[in-house]
Amino acid sequence: MPIDQVTLNFNPESLLLLNIILGFVMFGVALELKVSDFRMVLQLPRAPVIGLIAQFLVLPAFTYLLTLIIKPQPSIALGMILVAACPGGNISNFITHLARGNTALSVSMTAISTVVAIFLTPLNITFWGSMHPEASKIVTSVSLSPLEMLLNIFLLLGIPLILGMTLMHNWPAIARKLIKPMRYISIGVFGLFVIGALAANWRYFLEYVGLVVFAVMLHNALAIATGYFAGRLSRLRERDCRAVAVEVGIQNSGLGLILIFNFFNGLGGMAIVAAWWGVWHIIAGLTIAFFWSRRPPEKDHTYPVEV
Repeated sequence: MPIDQVTLNFNPESLLLLNIILGFVMFGVALELKVSDFRMVLQLPRAPVIGLIAQFLVLPAFTYLLTLIIKPQPSIALGMILVAACPGGNISNFITHLARGNTALSVSMTAISTVVAIFLTPLNITFWGSMHPEASKIVTSVSLSPLEMLLNIFLLLGIPLILGMTLMHNWPAIARKLIKPMRYISIGVFGLFVIGALAANWRYFLEYVGLVVFAVMLHNALAIATGYFAGRLSRLRERDCRAVAVEVGIQNSGLGLILIFNFFNGLGGMAIVAAWWGVWHIIAGLTIAFFWSRRPPEKDHTYPVEV
């Protein structure tokens, strides 16, 4: 069966559980965010703004062009566009730290990208998906509603973000005690869920993953390079370039999976792209972090001490 006709096994109860798990993960991420993370963007906006432009404007456009060049199946192309439209993943701060990048900048970008994704993610998916000559047929067939997707993303990202930051602001002692267990529990539970979903669709995954491996590897390399060279061309410091590269290259593929099952009925090509991206971006991120960790950037005190 062609990958564009494959629908993965995923029932409504599983989808509800996945929504709850992602909300739980985002609540844990929000516990580590402070108002000062957003304030830094206002005080020193250049690097975060360049990073966000690379993430939400340049990367989706480059992804669209990449799909036209390599010509994957329509559902794979739309999956790539959807992943490119997602905000940064929640391990980007950790990988930035390993890479000797500007962790404070990474944290600020994660905070801001999570907020603006509520609006820009559905906008990018609808715009670039509708522009694609083949993937546009999928967007039309599911009658994709940007407003409905915006509401869905707000429930998944916005509410957990507000609750987590409110807890940190009003009851910091309780929030600090929850940070470490929430981090491990949320990642562990999400990992188990993804493994369970893969096991339920293992035949499809083995049959079709070969079709997406090259596309995802090339796409992820493009994302990292987009972030890094956007920083270099804008004359950012090396530490800032590394942070932007990691932030653009590590996407929230968990959010992507939820959107695929919510709005595209678990379409095979899209789901396998998002699932494999979730594996590959960790491998690629840790690899480049190891490479950069052995090459200290120049010292510069333009930005505040890292948090």
